[in-house]
Amino acid sequence: MIIISVCIILIIGICLTIYMVRTAFEDNVCTEVLLFENLPHSLEGKSIFFISDIHRRKISSDLLNEKPDWIVIGGDLAEKGVPYSRIAYNLSILKAIAPIYFVWGNNDYELSEEQLREHFVRFNVRELKNEVYEMPNKELAFIGVDDVTTQELPPIESILENAEPNKFQIMLSHNPAILEMLPEDHQISLILSGHTHGGQIRIFGLGPYKKGGMSVRNGTRLLVSNGYGTSLLPLRLGAKPETHLLILKKDE
Repeated sequence: MIIISVCIILIIGICLTIYMVRTAFEDNVCTEVLLFENLPHSLEGKSIFFISDIHRRKISSDLLNEKPDWIVIGGDLAEKGVPYSRIAYNLSILKAIAPIYFVWGNNDYELSEEQLREHFVRFNVRELKNEVYEMPNKELAFIGVDDVTTQELPPIESILENAEPNKFQIMLSHNPAILEMLPEDHQISLILSGHTHGGQIRIFGLGPYKKGGMSVRNGTRLLVSNGYGTSLLPLRLGAKPETHLLILKKDE
Protein backbone atom coordinates (compact mmCIF):
# COMPACT_ATOMS: atom_id res chain seq x y z
CA MET A 1 0.00 0.00 0.00
CA ILE A 2 2.84 2.38 0.90
CA ILE A 3 4.63 1.52 -2.34
CA ILE A 4 1.48 2.25 -4.35
CA SER A 5 1.04 5.61 -2.59
CA VAL A 6 4.65 6.55 -3.25
CA CYS A 7 4.27 5.60 -6.92
CA ILE A 8 1.12 7.71 -7.23
CA ILE A 9 2.89 10.69 -5.64
CA LEU A 10 5.86 10.25 -8.00
CA ILE A 11 3.60 10.06 -11.04
CA ILE A 12 1.73 13.18 -9.96
CA GLY A 13 5.03 14.97 -9.35
CA ILE A 14 6.42 13.99 -12.75
CA CYS A 15 3.23 15.02 -14.54
CA LEU A 16 3.14 18.35 -12.69
CA THR A 17 6.79 19.04 -13.54
CA ILE A 18 6.18 18.27 -17.22
CA TYR A 19 3.17 20.61 -17.18
CA MET A 20 5.21 23.39 -15.53
CA VAL A 21 8.03 23.05 -18.06
CA ARG A 22 5.64 23.08 -21.01
CA THR A 23 3.85 26.12 -19.58
CA ALA A 24 7.16 27.96 -19.16
CA PHE A 25 7.82 27.74 -22.89
CA GLU A 26 4.42 28.85 -24.12
CA ASP A 27 4.18 31.77 -26.54
CA ASN A 28 1.34 33.97 -25.34
CA VAL A 29 0.68 37.36 -26.87
CA CYS A 30 -1.87 39.38 -24.89
CA THR A 31 -3.54 41.90 -27.19
CA GLU A 32 -5.19 44.83 -25.47
CA VAL A 33 -6.73 48.08 -26.67
CA LEU A 34 -5.87 50.94 -24.31
CA LEU A 35 -8.13 53.99 -24.25
CA PHE A 36 -6.77 57.40 -23.27
CA GLU A 37 -8.66 60.69 -23.23
CA ASN A 38 -5.41 62.64 -23.77
CA LEU A 39 -4.10 60.53 -26.65
CA PRO A 40 -3.06 62.76 -29.58
CA HIS A 41 -4.88 61.98 -32.82
CA SER A 42 -1.53 61.24 -34.48
CA LEU A 43 -1.13 58.21 -32.20
CA GLU A 44 -4.60 56.78 -32.86
CA GLY A 45 -4.24 53.07 -33.65
CA LYS A 46 -0.48 52.96 -33.08
CA SER A 47 0.77 49.84 -31.32
CA ILE A 48 3.58 48.76 -29.01
CA PHE A 49 4.87 45.23 -28.58
CA PHE A 50 6.14 44.84 -25.02
CA ILE A 51 8.36 41.95 -23.97
CA SER A 52 10.24 41.70 -20.68
CA ASP A 53 12.23 39.18 -18.66
CA ILE A 54 13.44 37.09 -21.57
CA HIS A 55 16.30 35.70 -19.48
CA ARG A 56 17.43 32.38 -21.03
CA ARG A 57 14.60 31.91 -23.51
CA LYS A 58 15.00 31.85 -27.24
CA ILE A 59 12.32 33.99 -28.87
CA SER A 60 10.13 32.06 -31.30
CA SER A 61 10.43 33.31 -34.86
CA ASP A 62 6.64 33.14 -35.23
CA LEU A 63 5.85 34.75 -31.86
CA LEU A 64 4.19 37.79 -33.40
CA ASN A 65 2.05 37.84 -36.52
CA GLU A 66 1.16 41.51 -36.19
CA LYS A 67 3.56 44.33 -37.09
CA PRO A 68 3.61 46.90 -34.28
CA ASP A 69 5.00 50.39 -34.61
CA TRP A 70 7.50 49.98 -31.78
CA ILE A 71 9.01 47.20 -29.69
CA VAL A 72 9.95 47.74 -26.05
CA ILE A 73 12.19 45.35 -24.14
CA GLY A 74 11.42 45.96 -20.48
CA GLY A 75 14.67 44.70 -18.99
CA ASP A 76 16.26 41.33 -18.23
CA LEU A 77 17.01 40.69 -21.87
CA ALA A 78 19.42 38.07 -20.52
CA GLU A 79 21.29 37.01 -17.40
CA LYS A 80 24.62 35.54 -16.36
CA GLY A 81 25.49 32.47 -18.43
CA VAL A 82 23.34 33.32 -21.44
CA PRO A 83 25.51 33.09 -24.58
CA TYR A 84 25.79 36.31 -26.55
CA SER A 85 24.87 34.35 -29.67
CA ARG A 86 21.41 33.81 -28.18
CA ILE A 87 21.08 37.50 -27.36
CA ALA A 88 22.03 38.30 -30.96
CA TYR A 89 19.47 35.81 -32.24
CA ASN A 90 16.69 37.26 -30.08
CA LEU A 91 17.48 40.82 -31.12
CA SER A 92 17.59 39.79 -34.79
CA ILE A 93 14.07 38.34 -34.48
CA LEU A 94 12.75 41.54 -32.95
CA LYS A 95 14.66 43.87 -35.27
CA ALA A 96 12.95 42.29 -38.26
CA ILE A 97 9.58 43.35 -36.83
CA ALA A 98 9.94 46.96 -35.67
CA PRO A 99 12.33 49.49 -34.06
CA ILE A 100 13.50 48.35 -30.61
CA TYR A 101 13.74 50.35 -27.37
CA PHE A 102 15.40 48.92 -24.26
CA VAL A 103 15.64 49.62 -20.53
CA TRP A 104 17.96 47.79 -18.16
CA GLY A 105 16.81 45.14 -15.68
CA ASN A 106 18.67 43.85 -12.64
CA ASN A 107 19.86 40.66 -14.37
CA ASP A 108 21.20 42.52 -17.40
CA TYR A 109 23.95 43.87 -15.16
CA GLU A 110 25.27 40.33 -14.71
CA LEU A 111 26.66 40.58 -18.24
CA SER A 112 29.24 42.87 -19.81
CA GLU A 113 27.65 46.26 -20.43
CA GLU A 114 30.18 46.87 -23.20
CA GLN A 115 29.28 43.68 -25.04
CA LEU A 116 25.57 44.28 -24.64
CA ARG A 117 25.95 47.76 -26.10
CA GLU A 118 27.88 46.32 -29.04
CA HIS A 119 24.80 44.21 -29.75
CA PHE A 120 22.57 47.27 -29.37
CA VAL A 121 24.60 49.07 -32.03
CA ARG A 122 24.55 46.01 -34.29
CA PHE A 123 20.77 45.66 -34.12
CA ASN A 124 19.87 49.36 -33.85
CA VAL A 125 18.47 49.03 -30.34
CA ARG A 126 17.81 52.36 -28.68
CA GLU A 127 18.91 52.17 -25.05
CA LEU A 128 16.99 54.48 -22.72
CA LYS A 129 18.76 55.03 -19.42
CA ASN A 130 17.27 57.76 -17.24
CA GLU A 131 16.35 59.80 -20.27
CA VAL A 132 13.50 61.01 -22.42
CA TYR A 133 13.27 60.02 -26.06
CA GLU A 134 10.81 62.01 -28.13
CA MET A 135 9.68 60.27 -31.28
CA PRO A 136 10.51 62.23 -34.43
CA ASN A 137 7.34 63.61 -36.03
CA LYS A 138 5.22 62.00 -33.30
CA GLU A 139 3.57 63.46 -30.19
CA LEU A 140 5.05 60.63 -28.15
CA ALA A 141 7.80 60.46 -25.54
CA PHE A 142 9.35 57.29 -24.12
CA ILE A 143 10.83 57.89 -20.67
CA GLY A 144 13.28 55.11 -19.80
CA VAL A 145 14.57 54.64 -16.26
CA ASP A 146 17.29 52.36 -14.93
CA ASP A 147 16.69 49.40 -12.64
CA VAL A 148 15.66 50.74 -9.24
CA THR A 149 16.95 47.76 -7.25
CA THR A 150 20.56 47.66 -8.44
CA GLN A 151 21.28 51.21 -9.62
CA GLU A 152 21.16 54.63 -8.03
CA LEU A 153 18.74 56.74 -10.01
CA PRO A 154 18.95 60.51 -10.34
CA PRO A 155 15.92 62.38 -8.96
CA ILE A 156 12.93 61.35 -11.07
CA GLU A 157 11.92 65.00 -11.31
CA SER A 158 15.19 65.78 -13.10
CA ILE A 159 14.38 63.13 -15.73
CA LEU A 160 10.77 64.16 -16.22
CA GLU A 161 11.60 67.84 -16.64
CA ASN A 162 13.15 66.95 -20.01
CA ALA A 163 9.81 65.77 -21.37
CA GLU A 164 7.66 68.29 -23.20
CA PRO A 165 4.27 68.55 -21.46
CA ASN A 166 2.37 68.34 -24.74
CA LYS A 167 3.79 64.90 -25.52
CA PHE A 168 1.98 61.66 -24.68
CA GLN A 169 4.30 60.17 -22.07
CA ILE A 170 5.01 56.46 -21.62
CA MET A 171 7.47 55.36 -18.94
CA LEU A 172 9.57 52.23 -19.42
CA SER A 173 10.82 50.71 -16.17
CA HIS A 174 11.86 47.15 -15.45
CA ASN A 175 10.62 47.39 -11.88
CA PRO A 176 7.00 48.49 -11.24
CA ALA A 177 8.15 50.04 -7.95
CA ILE A 178 8.93 53.15 -9.99
CA LEU A 179 5.27 54.12 -9.62
CA GLU A 180 5.84 54.90 -5.94
CA MET A 181 8.75 57.20 -6.84
CA LEU A 182 6.88 59.52 -9.19
CA PRO A 183 6.05 63.09 -8.16
CA GLU A 184 2.37 63.90 -7.77
CA ASP A 185 2.34 66.31 -10.72
CA HIS A 186 3.78 63.86 -13.29
CA GLN A 187 2.07 63.56 -16.67
CA ILE A 188 2.82 59.92 -17.45
CA SER A 189 -0.13 58.11 -18.98
CA LEU A 190 1.27 54.58 -19.14
CA ILE A 191 4.03 52.63 -17.38
CA LEU A 192 5.37 49.37 -18.84
CA SER A 193 7.19 47.06 -16.41
CA GLY A 194 7.96 43.45 -15.56
CA HIS A 195 10.47 42.00 -13.08
CA THR A 196 8.07 40.02 -10.90
CA HIS A 197 7.29 37.16 -13.34
CA GLY A 198 3.81 37.22 -11.82
CA GLY A 199 5.22 35.11 -9.01
CA GLN A 200 6.27 32.47 -11.60
CA ILE A 201 5.08 29.57 -9.42
CA ARG A 202 1.77 30.17 -7.69
CA ILE A 203 0.32 27.51 -5.41
CA PHE A 204 -3.41 27.81 -4.75
CA GLY A 205 -3.20 31.30 -6.22
CA LEU A 206 -0.43 32.41 -3.87
CA GLY A 207 3.06 33.45 -4.96
CA PRO A 208 5.99 35.66 -3.95
CA TYR A 209 4.58 38.46 -6.14
CA LYS A 210 1.17 39.44 -7.44
CA LYS A 211 0.11 38.02 -10.75
CA GLY A 212 0.82 40.37 -13.64
CA GLY A 213 -1.84 42.63 -15.05
CA MET A 214 -3.03 46.15 -15.74
CA SER A 215 -4.03 48.58 -13.03
CA VAL A 216 -4.85 52.28 -12.86
CA ARG A 217 -3.77 54.74 -10.20
CA ASN A 218 -4.63 58.43 -10.32
CA GLY A 219 -5.22 58.21 -14.05
CA THR A 220 -1.93 56.41 -14.84
CA ARG A 221 -2.08 52.89 -16.24
CA LEU A 222 0.53 50.43 -14.96
CA LEU A 223 1.24 47.20 -16.81
CA VAL A 224 3.17 44.59 -14.85
CA SER A 225 3.99 41.69 -17.16
CA ASN A 226 4.43 38.08 -16.12
CA GLY A 227 7.39 38.16 -18.50
CA TYR A 228 8.51 35.87 -21.27
CA GLY A 229 11.21 33.83 -19.55
CA THR A 230 11.86 32.43 -16.11
CA SER A 231 14.29 32.84 -13.25
CA LEU A 232 16.36 29.98 -11.80
CA LEU A 233 14.34 27.07 -13.24
CA PRO A 234 12.24 26.89 -16.42
CA LEU A 235 9.06 26.21 -14.49
CA ARG A 236 5.76 28.09 -14.30
CA LEU A 237 2.54 27.42 -12.47
CA GLY A 238 -0.41 29.78 -12.27
CA ALA A 239 1.48 32.61 -13.99
CA LYS A 240 1.80 31.89 -17.69
CA PRO A 241 4.50 33.62 -19.72
CA GLU A 242 3.25 36.58 -21.68
CA THR A 243 4.12 39.31 -24.11
CA HIS A 244 1.87 42.23 -24.95
CA LEU A 245 0.55 43.91 -28.05
CA LEU A 246 -0.83 47.25 -26.87
CA ILE A 247 -3.01 49.25 -29.25
CA LEU A 248 -3.44 52.92 -28.41
CA LYS A 249 -6.88 54.43 -28.96
CA LYS A 250 -8.42 57.77 -28.12
CA ASP A 251 -11.27 57.63 -25.65
CA GLU A 252 -13.90 59.93 -27.12
